[in-house]
Amino acid sequence: MKRQLMAAVAVCALSFTAGCASTTPQPTERYADGGGPAVTPLPENTAASAAAAYPATAEGAAAFVAETEAKYAELSEYASRVAWTRATNITFDTMWLEAKVNAEMTEFGVQAANGAARFNDVEVAPDVRRKLNLLRQALVLPAPNRPGAADELAQITTRLDSTYSTGKFDFKGKPITLDEASLILADSRDPAETKALYEGWRTISPVMRADYARMVAIANEGARELGYADTGALWRSGYDMAPDAFAAETDRLWAQVKPFYENLHCYVRGRLNAKYGDAVQPDQGPIRADLLGNMWSQQWGNIYDVVAPVEGGRSSYDLTELLKTADYDPLKMVKTGENFYVSMGVAPLPQTFWERSMITRPRDREVVCHASAWDIDNADDIRIKMCTNVNGDDFYTVHHELGHNVYQRAYKNQPMLFRNGANDGFHEAIGDFVGLSALTPTYLNQIGLLQTTPGAEEDIPFLLKMALDKIAFLPFGLMVDRWRWGVFSGETTPEQYNAAWNADMLRYQGLVPPGPRPADAFDPGAKYHVPGNTPYTRYFLAHIYQFQFHRAACQQAGWTGPLHRCSIYGNTEVGQRFNAMLEMGQSRPWPEAMQAFTGETTNDASAIADYFAPLNTWLIEQNRGHGCGWSAA
Repeated sequence: MKRQLMAAVAVCALSFTAGCASTTPQPTERYADGGGPAVTPLPENTAASAAAAYPATAEGAAAFVAETEAKYAELSEYASRVAWTRATNITFDTMWLEAKVNAEMTEFGVQAANGAARFNDVEVAPDVRRKLNLLRQALVLPAPNRPGAADELAQITTRLDSTYSTGKFDFKGKPITLDEASLILADSRDPAETKALYEGWRTISPVMRADYARMVAIANEGARELGYADTGALWRSGYDMAPDAFAAETDRLWAQVKPFYENLHCYVRGRLNAKYGDAVQPDQGPIRADLLGNMWSQQWGNIYDVVAPVEGGRSSYDLTELLKTADYDPLKMVKTGENFYVSMGVAPLPQTFWERSMITRPRDREVVCHASAWDIDNADDIRIKMCTNVNGDDFYTVHHELGHNVYQRAYKNQPMLFRNGANDGFHEAIGDFVGLSALTPTYLNQIGLLQTTPGAEEDIPFLLKMALDKIAFLPFGLMVDRWRWGVFSGETTPEQYNAAWNADMLRYQGLVPPGPRPADAFDPGAKYHVPGNTPYTRYFLAHIYQFQFHRAACQQAGWTGPLHRCSIYGNTEVGQRFNAMLEMGQSRPWPEAMQAFTGETTNDASAIADYFAPLNTWLIEQNRGHGCGWSAA
């Protein structure tokens, strides 16, 4: 994920943070309120002083933007370094430092956003207007402009993030971490065990609920001061369209892909029924969430062995085994990912990347293990933070995270406020787009991991594996923020948090928990991006954009075979157009960035249908005689 302005830190309190960008998860990075060089504030935050320093004229607006941009550049590197220190060494002191810098950055962001709002009705140059709008939208969690609010918000967000990151629960008589639980859940085929793991991890989050509710109240107060109905409306305003129009756009995109998801759901449910029987998983209605091999049921690839086609379901290779046989270690995986981008004409990573990144989990301290990419100094100090394992999932994740770094470096020459992705979905989609090539047998053959490329007989197994991760994710990518939008708007009260979460899980994913949830449950808090306050619709968009990018790139490369077999590894012509889009950063509305690479100016999920067309036809045939769908009532 990538954020930019004031949030270079953990929660990334501002949407444009300079520091963190991440993949599946992104550790929220925040700033804290202590320790470090003194922060020079903007002119005193009073209406009189602001009006005197920056009159409501085109000249005043330009001066305000220039001063704010310079101040942000001054502050962001320190904030990023504090965030990195806390994320890679969680202690009382690093949490205190981050909470302090978060508060300072939030106060700065509130001043900048309120200052920008003074020029809403002033006619200014287009680039100045864009920067003013970005300043108003920059805060992910805007504190109200009153004494103590930013500090309280920073303490809450740091506490939520660290509670999640240090969470453990008892399993079979010993405490285990999320990493350990996830590995067991991925391999377990014992419904009693998967139920214990699913419910056990969710015991870490009930303590978060009161903090979360208080955080929502503070952030909503701040959002209203900026002229937004609530924090959810503020989040939805960052896509070069009105908040309600953006919500409608995500509905339109979901409608494009929902029929395919329902076909996949129906097929997987039938195979689970065949495996476990009616008592565990009936062949109708929703799927039991803990049976899908992932702690949040957001990707289902770990249960491929259960749902593989009865005939011809085995691939001739397993990526994890290929990596181990070839003696890959975490460092070699990252080097391989770097080489993909270099093959497209991108410059190699700087030496500081290798010296300063956290590529494996340290043994001597608590860290935030969620994979993330960082731009520490808004120039060349780019890094990743991963607890990398040698497996197929992390091979993909490496390619994804490096995509953030490539994007960060590509737009480093833009003005400070434009050093970000065209929208947050773009930042996530860049690495995923490359990852589509990285998982193909074509690419694995190109880099020597596969000696021969399998024939068409392995297309359905390959596409089914991809769909279990890519298509299964789409409704989850939508529902996380749909739940939060309801929370921010007040439609969902704290007492309803958990019921609403599970209702959305049923509505969008067609899933249910393995058993009744406790009265004090706060299951949303068991997903990092909720206590970490990372907007999530970006991931839904990224899962649309990556296929749109992939189809366009393969067309540019002159590829005439099946879309799912296309690899753009080594294609420098595609790399040139790709880099031209990246260099734009956030300087222009996202449709213009989309057009620069794909020639299209709209979101279009039809590329997903093109990519998975053979599989969808196969699924429809497999589902004959099964009653597909589920009731969300």
